[in-house]
Amino acid sequence: MDPTNKSLLGCRALKFSEKLCAAVFPVISIIDALIFAFSGCFEYRNPCRSKESHYGNNEIVRLSQESHFTVNEVEALHELFKKLSSSIFDDGFVHKEELQLALFRTSCGQNFFLDRVFDIFDKKRTGVIDLEEFVHSLSIFHPNAPVEDKIEFAFKLYDLRQTGSIGREEVKQMVIALLIEFDMKLTDELLDQIIEKTFMDADADKDGKINKQDWNAFVARHPSILRNMTLPYLKYAFSLLISVEYLGIKK
Repeated sequence: MDPTNKSLLGCRALKFSEKLCAAVFPVISIIDALIFAFSGCFEYRNPCRSKESHYGNNEIVRLSQESHFTVNEVEALHELFKKLSSSIFDDGFVHKEELQLALFRTSCGQNFFLDRVFDIFDKKRTGVIDLEEFVHSLSIFHPNAPVEDKIEFAFKLYDLRQTGSIGREEVKQMVIALLIEFDMKLTDELLDQIIEKTFMDADADKDGKINKQDWNAFVARHPSILRNMTLPYLKYAFSLLISVEYLGIKK
């Protein structure tokens, strides 16, 4: 290989490795779209119809205390949740097909990053998302959420096998999914260089995997990884939606 081309290849790999945090972006985009879906719950003159929820005022207050949302914000989340959970099955839980229908207007097909969002939200591993999981998961993206929670979420995003560490194949799978998402193509050689440079930087003890301690140190050196882990307009969005609901401003 020509030395100039090899140097250029290495430079491109380094830049891409530095921007590995971009793999978080499609996930945040999905969360972003989910927040904007709030408007759908308030665009209709009739309230969202679903089976009677077992979440009363005490539960709403409890969820507020356990998250970074106010009581009014949790109530707004509850309205969104009821709409999502009644779009197909109407059983009081959000199924993956319902989340996909809300975001992509179809319940068919597959999306790697949607799967990751659903798997992380499904904390109880029941195959569905309840309101408690919904609120707790979205709370991570609140501007007031601790950085430690955001770091933990980003780690889980890469820990595809839920082993408590991130292996080379998991990083490779995430990068490939990212390339597909943005319709990009890389040679196998360049892809291998991305993985190698990432592990050279992140795998502090050189055991071939990135554990939580490695990850915390890696994020400390590259804080841009968490740049998209906060939705800065979240407070504004909630205040607007709450005003729409409680002041009776309907379209």
